Amino acid sequence: MRTRSQQGGDAAETLVAERLAAGGWTILGRNVHVGRSELDIVAIDPVAPARLVVVEVRTRANRDFGLPEETVDAAKRNRLRRAAQGLRERGMLADGTRVPPLPLRIDLVVVEPPIRPGAEVRVRHHVAAL
Repeated sequence: MRTRSQQGGDAAETLVAERLAAGGWTILGRNVHVGRSELDIVAIDPVAPARLVVVEVRTRANRDFGLPEETVDAAKRNRLRRAAQGLRERGMLADGTRVPPLPLRIDLVVVEPPIRPGAEVRVRHHVAAL
């Protein structure tokens, strides 16, 4: 049984993956485990030069405790970097999908609820933010 927070995170990851794919990105994997770490989305950004991108997705129901961007602290950034490098060294995902030898980038994508009913969900993509 997933908590409401976990379900919200799952929905945010799905939304981000769908938007990236619609933008021409190739999604290699979601919830990719590297050791004890998990990478939300592993994808290829097709904009030249193509890059292997690890996408960290963050969401919050409200801003009572700050912006979602503020939840990615130095320890989280270090874990992401280590996991991303570990994935490159391994060269493939658990399902056997090959990880291409492209330059690596780590992005942060934030998903927040609409400001008012009927408005769009707010999505901010921070390229090479981590």
